[in-house]
Formats: sequence, structure tokens, C-alpha cells
Amino acid sequence: MSRSTQRNPPTPTQARAVLYPAIAEAARRVSANAVGLIDVGCGAGFDLTVDRVGLTYRNGPPLGDPHSPVQLSSAIVGRHPAPARAMPQVRTRIGIDSDPIDVTDPAVAGWLRDCVPPDRPDLLARLAADIALTTAITPLLRRGDPIDLLPDAIARVPADTLPVVTTSWALSRFPRDRRQRFLHRLDESAAGRVIAWVSAEGVGVAPAIPTLGDRHASGHSILGLAIFDGAALRAEAIGRCWSRGRMLSWLTGT
Repeated sequence: MSRSTQRNPPTPTQARAVLYPAIAEAARRVSANAVGLIDVGCGAGFDLTVDRVGLTYRNGPPLGDPHSPVQLSSAIVGRHPAPARAMPQVRTRIGIDSDPIDVTDPAVAGWLRDCVPPDRPDLLARLAADIALTTAITPLLRRGDPIDLLPDAIARVPADTLPVVTTSWALSRFPRDRRQRFLHRLDESAAGRVIAWVSAEGVGVAPAIPTLGDRHASGHSILGLAIFDGAALRAEAIGRCWSRGRMLSWLTGT
């Protein structure tokens, strides 16, 4: 009577396998020694643990924490390997969503576990590991219109830290005009500081990110990186990914 069933309860997402190298690349480009993560459409905030998971790429060195309870892997396709660059220190973790799921609340976490199909003990184990990891970092979750919450979230990142806004298959839920508003809000927030936006979205969904000539609804997503620096905006596609991050094609040299 008090909760709605989660037909697709949050489970460890592969998005972190593509977000990790992209965030590290954003920090490298602006020579940032620390980042503040702001995840738009955060859900349960699992992507805010991107630096705390273990990552394995085919034909590449492992990244992240090899002892983490959450281990992810991604197959690399194409001629460029995934960068072997470690992510800098994460000082701030903020999730903004119209209806965030606070898994640090035992009652909420228990409800999510109850929503996992009983014939999927593997998903239950993965969910439990991610709940434990997210509870350990205790991200700040803000409820409301993500576009309206962006300026305050960015302002919470220390001045000597690069704010990195991430969206992973979140903007497709926004009408096209709201996606443009999202881009403008990022631009406005960069009036006094450098901001990075890392996106993993369907082809043509993320405004300003090139589509590389790919067709819309082509079955893969574009990994984008945009750097807002005052009046300047540098936006490019740095990769393609399939199956929500299970396959990654890195497009820039290391």
C-alpha cells in the first residue's frame, strides 16, 4: 500500500565501465587533481561509486579497486585500447533525480531486494554488493527537477575541484527542448569555473555531442565529453558503446 513495485530494480550497471575512462580523460584535459561527481537521473546513485568498483577491459590493465565487491568488465573493440589512466580523487558525490532511491535507508534497500525475481539469485547478490558500496560512500541525493538542481549541485563542489556532470541514458527521458535547457544550464553554470560533462546516450540524444554520422536508433550509444570553460565549449565523441557498456570502442588516442 505504501510502495510501488520496481519492475526493473536497480542492479549494478555497466555504465561505470565507460564512465570511468571518460571521467579520467576529462580530468586529464584540464589538469584536475580531484573531481566532484554529479549524476543526473541518478536513480539509486550506483554510478556515483564509479571510482570504487573494479574494472577489467579486454587486452588492457585492470582499473579501479581489484578488491571491490563490485567487479565489472567490458570488451574493447576497435584499434584503440581503453586508457589505463586512474581516476583522480573524488571529493564530492551528488545525485539529482526527480525521484531518487536512497539505498542507505534499510527499508528502501530491503524493498529493492524484495523486487528482484526469486529465480535470479545472481542479481540479488550483485544488488546487495552495490547497496553496500553505495551505503559506504553515502552520496548526497537531491530530489526535484534535475535541470533546476544543477546550479546548486555544481556550487557544492569545492572551488579547487573539477565538477564532472554525468548522464548515462538519462537524457532520453527528456523532451528535446529540455535537453537543450540542460545544455544551457551547464553553460550558465560554467560562467565562473570549468565544468566537464560526460555522457553515455543514444545517437543524437546528447545535445552538442557529434553523432559521427551514425544513424539514430542504430543500436549503440555515443560516449561524449564536453568541457565548458567560460564562453568556450569543447564537445566531442570519444567513444561508442553497446549493451549499456558491455562493449566499448574508444575513439581517441591515449
